[in-house]
Amino acid sequence: MSTPFYVSPQQAMADRAEYARKGIARGRSVVVLQYADGIVFVAENPSRALHKVSEIYDRIAFAAVGKYNEFENLRIGGVRYADLRGYTYDRDDVTARGLANVYAQTLGTIFSSAAEKPYEVELIVAEVGAEREDDQIYRLPHDGSIVDEHGSVAVGGNAEQIGSYLEQRHRDDMSLSEALKLAVESLSRDNNGGERSLTSEQLEVAVLDRTRSQQRKFKRVLGRRLATLLDETPSSASAGKDAADADAEDDASE
Repeated sequence: MSTPFYVSPQQAMADRAEYARKGIARGRSVVVLQYADGIVFVAENPSRALHKVSEIYDRIAFAAVGKYNEFENLRIGGVRYADLRGYTYDRDDVTARGLANVYAQTLGTIFSSAAEKPYEVELIVAEVGAEREDDQIYRLPHDGSIVDEHGSVAVGGNAEQIGSYLEQRHRDDMSLSEALKLAVESLSRDNNGGERSLTSEQLEVAVLDRTRSQQRKFKRVLGRRLATLLDETPSSASAGKDAADADAEDDASE
C-alpha cells in the first residue's frame, strides 16, 4: 500500500490562490471610478448578452471579472439577498457593506474548502451616497477578503498597471466625460506599455448617478450618448439601436 502524498496546508492554499489568480488575469479588465455626480463602471466587453456590470439594488451595483458562470451565480445571490433584506426590514438597510460581507463569507468558504476548486472571480461592490464622501467601493478577491477602495480601482487582466495609471491621474471632481476618457485610456494600455484603440462598441459602461430623481440610481450608458461622451461619431445603425435600448431602460426605471 503506497503512502499518501502529503501537502502542507500552507502550500495547498498557495496553490489554490495561484490557480485563481491565473484564471482572473486571463479576463479583460474592469475599471470603477468616482466622479463628481456618482460612480462609473467601465469594462472591456464587446458582448451585448453577457454583462460584467449589473444593478443589485437602488444605489448598489456589481462588477466582476473571471469565470462568467461563477460570478453570475454570485450576482443572482446578491440580488436575492438585497430583495429579501429590503422587503423584510427597510430599503435603506440594504448596503454595499452588508452585501460585501455576504460575498466575503461565500468566497472565503469556497476558497478554503478542499472539496471544490476556488472561484476564479474578483468582484467590486459599489454604493453611491447622497454626497461624494458617502460613496462606498469594495473590492473582493477570490479568497473572500474585503478591500475598501477610494477614488478608483481596477480588477482583472493587468489590473496593477491600470490601477497605477488611474491613481496618478484620477480626481474626485471629474465630470462623467473626463472619467470615461481616463478609464478608456487606462484600459487601452497593454502589458508592454503600448496602447490599443478601444471604441464605444467594445465597452460596457454604466453609472450610479446620485443626481437621478428615481430611487434607482443605476443606468447603462449606451450608443449615441456613450459615443458623445467619448467624442466619437457613432454609426447611424448602431446608435439608433442603442438609443432605443437606452430609452426602453429609462422607461422601465421610472
